[in-house]
This record gives sequence, C-alpha cells and structure tokens, in this order.
Amino acid sequence: MLELRKDIFADERDDNLNEIGKGTQRQDMLGHVTGTSSYFNDHKLQGMLHLKVVRSTQSHARIRRIDTTEAERSAGVRRIIRGADVPVNLNTLLSLINFGKDDEPSLAVDKVRYKGEPIVAIVADSEREAFEAVAKVKIDYEPLPAVFDVEDALKPGAPVVNETYPKNTFTYHETYDHQKLRFGDADAALATADHVLEQRYQMSPIEHAPTETNGAIAAPDTNGRYLVYTSTQALFFSVDTCAKILDVPSNTFHFIGGTVGGGFGGKVDTLTEPLAILGAMLTGRPVRYVFGREEEMQYGPPRGAERIYIKDGVMRDGRIVARKIRAYFDSGAYTRLSSYAAVKCAAHLPGPYTIPNVYGDVYCVFTNRTPATAMRGFGVTAMDFAIECQMDKLAHLVNMDPMEFRILNAYRDGDMKAHRREAKNTALIECVQVAAEKAKWPLREEFKRASSRKDGGGSRAVIPPTPTDSSRARPTAPAQQRTSYDRLPPTVTREPPREPPPPAPPPPPSPRPTAPSHGATRFSSVFGTRRR
Repeated sequence: MLELRKDIFADERDDNLNEIGKGTQRQDMLGHVTGTSSYFNDHKLQGMLHLKVVRSTQSHARIRRIDTTEAERSAGVRRIIRGADVPVNLNTLLSLINFGKDDEPSLAVDKVRYKGEPIVAIVADSEREAFEAVAKVKIDYEPLPAVFDVEDALKPGAPVVNETYPKNTFTYHETYDHQKLRFGDADAALATADHVLEQRYQMSPIEHAPTETNGAIAAPDTNGRYLVYTSTQALFFSVDTCAKILDVPSNTFHFIGGTVGGGFGGKVDTLTEPLAILGAMLTGRPVRYVFGREEEMQYGPPRGAERIYIKDGVMRDGRIVARKIRAYFDSGAYTRLSSYAAVKCAAHLPGPYTIPNVYGDVYCVFTNRTPATAMRGFGVTAMDFAIECQMDKLAHLVNMDPMEFRILNAYRDGDMKAHRREAKNTALIECVQVAAEKAKWPLREEFKRASSRKDGGGSRAVIPPTPTDSSRARPTAPAQQRTSYDRLPPTVTREPPREPPPPAPPPPPSPRPTAPSHGATRFSSVFGTRRR
C-alpha cells in the first residue's frame, strides 16, 4: 500500500492550497522561449541518410504480395527493410514488465490491422529520394471485414482484429478478459434508491499534436555501439524496447533525450528508434527517421476513445447509495498502453466519493483503429469527466447545489473505499470549499464547516457483504423509481396530426427557484452553456 509521507517533505510542502492563482516558472522555460533549447532534430550528422515508411492503405487486409523491384532501382536508395529484416519483429512495451503479450510487428508481414500500419522502410540519401521510392512500392491486398466500434468488436462473430487476443479483449494475467470492481450489492441498493439515473458518455480519440513530431537519429559509434538522439518521453523504456526488437544488449545504445517538443503521452511508445537504429546497422551510416505532420496526425498513437455507462442510485437527501459503471477502452489494433489505462481506470472507480455499493467492469477492446496510447492522465481523465458530469446531473435531480452535493458524498478520513482501503489524507471537501470561495459560489454554513477530517469512519468504514458474480442469481427486484434526466418532457410516440399544425414544443423548464444567485459567470458541464 502506498502512503504519502508528508513529514519527509514538510519544509517543501504547503497544504494550505496557497498555490492556487500563483504563477510558477518551469525550469526549462527560459531555453524554450529564447529558442536555445536543443532538440533531437537539431543534430545534423555527416553522411546522414533518411528513412521513410510505406504504410497500409487498408484498415484490415491480408498482404498477398509486396513488390519493391522498382523502388530498389530508384535513385538514392541505400536499403529497403522488410519485416524479415527485423530481428524480433513482434513487441509490446508492456512485456518489459511482464504485462501483456507481444502482438505488434515493427513492419507488417502477412496482414495489416489498421490504416497506416508500417509495412516497408526505405533508407535513401535524401528525404525526397526516400519519398519517391516509397511511392514505387506496390502492395497487393486482400481486404478483410473490419470493426471500428468497441461494443461491435465484442459481439459474437465479430472480425478478429488481433490474433494474439482472438476475443478482441486484452487478457489480464492469462485469465481475465476485463477489470472488475465489486463492493457491496449495487443491484439491491439500486432497487431501493429514490432515484436511478443511467447515462452514456462517449469520448473521441484525441491526437496529441505536439509541435515537434515523433522522431530519432541513430548513428554508429565506436566499439559497435550506437548513438541515438530521440524525442522519446520514456528514454529507458525506449532503450530496452530497442534492445529487445534488435536482439542486442541494451548497453549497445547511448540514448540522448531529455528535451521534448511537446509530448503529453504521445511519445511514450517507441515508434521511430528501432527502425532508425536498424537502418544505421544495415548501412553503417547515421539514419534519421522523423514523422511528417500528416504521419503524426494520422498514424501517431492518439488517446483512445472511451465509452462509459454510469448507473447511479441516489436518495432524496443526496446520498449516493449505489453506482454501476461499465467502460470500454478502444485500444486500436494493438496493445500499446490501453490495457494499463483500464487498470488505472478500475483503480479510480467510483471517483473520490464514499458510495457503499459499487459495481464496475472495464474492458480493453481491440478494433481496426490506430493503436492508442497514453495521454495526460489516461485511464482517469475521461472517467473523471463522466463521473463529474454525472455528479452535476444527480445534484440537479435531487435539487441540491452541485458543490454541496459533492461535499456531502466526498471521502472523509476513515471512510472505506470501494477497493477496501481506508481513506487517508483526503482533501476533496477543502478543495471544493476553496474553489467555491475563489469563484464566489455561496455555500450553506453546514457545508462551509464540513471537513475531510471529521464525520468519516463509523458506518462509512464498513465493508459490506458482497455477493460473488456466481451467486448473483436473485429474485426479480421490485419495481424501482427510474428517473430520466432529460430536461425536456419525454417524447410521446403518436401519429402526427395533419391539421392544425403540431404545437411548438414547450420551452425547457426554467432554473429551479431555490438555486442560489452567484455573482460570477460559470460554465456548466451539464447544460453546455454559460450562465450567471
């Protein structure tokens, strides 16, 4: 169990939240704003060659034939690299930590699983000559059915995207096809809740769009070693990944990184270094492999799309008594880091709130999309967005102020988390109070006096009886009061009258009369509008 030792950094920490509203200068900011920071692509080596890649035009297809005859005769071409030239042509970053199976080739051999997958690499004297040779490579495809939706990929008979995981789901520890969280009896609690609210949240893939695109320069060094300038965000992961793919000891490489021209998680995967080094090994000359902007936008790994279903049971006094969550991470065609994101997501359920009954299922699903990767709190950010949107909707449902609703349900020291860990050093209540103060958002006195250090424990610290999945067969639950969140009246299906014309739909209901009047302009994540 990880415990934050605040006493060790007592002279460096400030728990009074006095940093809010202050500017803090980054250590490397001066070099960036004066243009003196040095990046990998600033190194121009004598005799440097350039590597470009032939990429799949198909989302899912079998490769019948690859013809490089014309490209080999193209001017300036020094070497053409195929999958057979890669010493260990199957990899995943996570296998370095014994988590997941190798499933992604550096260069596709018999099949492509997403549009843009690399198939052939060409090393030439100049970028222009490399591009001209790339255009002369001919590939004959046999198109295969593709699947692009996470729930469609899990249906029986769906096309198999990645044969390493034939059910289109990542397999955890060779046993589990998804991550589970079970705490209490969520179904029973939902049956007795005053309101039940179920919502669906869909996040789109997001490209990191760094100013500096992914790239690396590899050059032969003395004693059979190779010097590598790289844009990687994970230098030691990259060293080990290259050693594995190229089947050499990791001390063969001298990696130089450290300055990244924007990454945000998009430079964690080792995409360019192995082929740049292999090009240097095969030609004996420095090789530069850098993504163009189109490659970065179309083929660089994005944050994967996530689909999240949340079903909550809440009482009229604002207490959330049950939460069920079902989430799907779109991993794309290969593992990369989405399976790890699903673990982080399950560890984050049900958010920073004390809920006595929680039921969660989180799936990492393979589709014929570009493989997804890390991005700024991946596994948590999207789930947090969904949970906090849900909290706003629940507050509206029970006619409570959304900040007071969060304070009511927030973890307090001594509460039992859904992961069966006692909550310690909690601070959400204080954060909400400070945020409300800064935003001039009035709170009632009882919520101003609330503290993370009191009112926890007791019944909130009890681990509830939790039925196992195999024992969940139960009598039909009594009819529960389901509440729709739609702000407009529900649509009634009926034959439209011909005359007179149908009346205009009624306007949306006005804001609840008990809502406090706030002085600041705020943005509502629930309604998507600015309001006062």
